[in-house]
Formats: sequence, structure tokens, C-alpha cells
Amino acid sequence: MEIVVFDGYAVNPGDLNWEGLKEFGNYTIYDRTKPEEVIERAKNADAILTNKVFITDKTIEALPKLKYIGILSTGYNTVDIQAARKRNIVVTNIPAYSTNSVAQMVFAHILNITQRVAHYNKEVREGKWTKSDDFCFVDTPLIELTGLKIGIIGYGNIGQAVTRIAWGFGMKVCTYSHKSWLQLPRDVEQLSLDELYAQSDIITLHCPLDDKNRGMINAQSLKKMKHSAILINTGRGGLINEQDLTDALNNDVITAAGLDVLSTEPPMADNPLLTAKNCYITPHISWATKEARNRLINTVMENLRQFTGGDKVKNNVAK
Repeated sequence: MEIVVFDGYAVNPGDLNWEGLKEFGNYTIYDRTKPEEVIERAKNADAILTNKVFITDKTIEALPKLKYIGILSTGYNTVDIQAARKRNIVVTNIPAYSTNSVAQMVFAHILNITQRVAHYNKEVREGKWTKSDDFCFVDTPLIELTGLKIGIIGYGNIGQAVTRIAWGFGMKVCTYSHKSWLQLPRDVEQLSLDELYAQSDIITLHCPLDDKNRGMINAQSLKKMKHSAILINTGRGGLINEQDLTDALNNDVITAAGLDVLSTEPPMADNPLLTAKNCYITPHISWATKEARNRLINTVMENLRQFTGGDKVKNNVAK
């Protein structure tokens, strides 16, 4: 089998390896692939592995040897699933590999905002503490998490992991979810979206992006939140209307935002959130701990093993 990896660098910048692919045949690893390079690079491939390189109907049609597409992420919006299904091509994803890492990043942002970690590190480096009249130096309010209500929009694996951490901090948890209340833990309150907006001290987004919820965080929804609210997004950038959030932060409609994703990645230089007040942005790295990436590669191998062995492919999203 001939295997081509289109954009392997993000998953493995050099601290892991792809040696396991030898089990399945010959393989070629490209760090990055431009759209115009896809067909040429994959023309002899039986299997392709892709993270953010789009595989369209036109691409699939131009690759008659192709039998397998492995997506190096949980989401599979980068592949035309219907086109693959029509041609009996197996498409796999990597579910739940980064659950704990993403939940950890949620609280990294929360703690940075409530404890002002980056702010105080900057102040200390600028000499403010050394010039303090007291043994400590405090120039901004600090916020304790115990007793605060965190609203989780979407209650899949990551939402559940966030809940467990929140309980460890003594927080109250509510959710807006399509799950039945019978599927939720007893101490998780199920609310309507408007109720969650109005009651939550912290709101964190963990729902998949679709046409119905694109831009769900907008001027109207932000006005329903507390002025003291903190918004966290480690899900999909398209869930937020970025200009509306910028305006809300700059005009103190809500207090702060912690974001690991933006609508376009890498962002355009003129993205208004890059200069918004009290907006803390990390560059889509919540999934990228070494442990999570190692799990991802291990699942890549297991998906291929099931496919080549003629077994039912558990993570086939085109069945």
C-alpha cells in the first residue's frame, strides 16, 4: 500500500515518529501541502492522511487508486464525506484523543484571567514588585473559582472532562446540551441557552460547528451575559462573531475572553480580536500536548490496522 501524509508537521514536529506506517507499506511524509500540490502528491496513493488539507469531491475523483482517507483530527469537515462514500472510500477520524489536553487548556485560560498570571509576570519583570512598599504587589482584582457557575455549551467528552475539573475547584456546573437530562450527572443543571447566558460566570464552548450555530456568540447573545462574564473557546472559531466579541470586550459588555481558536487560522493581521481589550489568545494548541499527539498517532495505526486487516473499521465516519 502507498501512503501519503499531506501535513504531518503539526502532529509530529520531530518529537514523535511515523515508523509504525512501515507495517502497512511505503509511505511519504510531507510537512505541509498546498492545495495545488494535493493531486500530484497523491496520484499513486492507496491511502492518504490529512489534518487540515481539504479533500474535495474533485480531488477524490482525480485519485482513482484511493481507498482510504485518514483524518488526523476528531473533526472531519476537511473531507467531502459524501464524495468518499459514493466511491466506497473509507474515511476515519481520531475521536477523543485530546480530551484531557483541551480541558486543561480551558482552565489554563480561566486561571490566567481570574488570577492574572500573565499580567503579574509582566509586572514583576518590569520591576513593580521590587519597588513595592509591601511584601506582595496587587494592582488588579483576583477572582476565586469556588462557588462560581460555569456554563458548558455542548456536553461531549470534553464538556464532561471540564465538569470534573470544575467540581475540583468547587464550581457549580450547568450545560446547554442536546442530551436528555437523564444522560447528565445529577449535579449538572440543564438550562436553555438564554438561561445559561444569563446565569453563568464563565461560559465555555464545546459544541461542533455547523450552519445552525455559526456565529452563535454575537452582539445579541453577549448582551444576555453578565458584565462580569468570562468567555472561553477551545472549540471552533466560527462559533463566535469576532467583531461582535471585540466590541463587547472593548465596551465592557463582558469582562474577558480566552480563545484557542479563531475563524481563520492562522489569523489575518487585521483580525480585531488580536488587539481587543482583555482578550487572551493561544494559537490553536489545546490539542497539541505530546501525550495527546502520541495517542493520535497510535489511533492512526489502529485505524489502518483495522482497514488492512479486513475488520470493521470502528472510526469510519463514511459508513
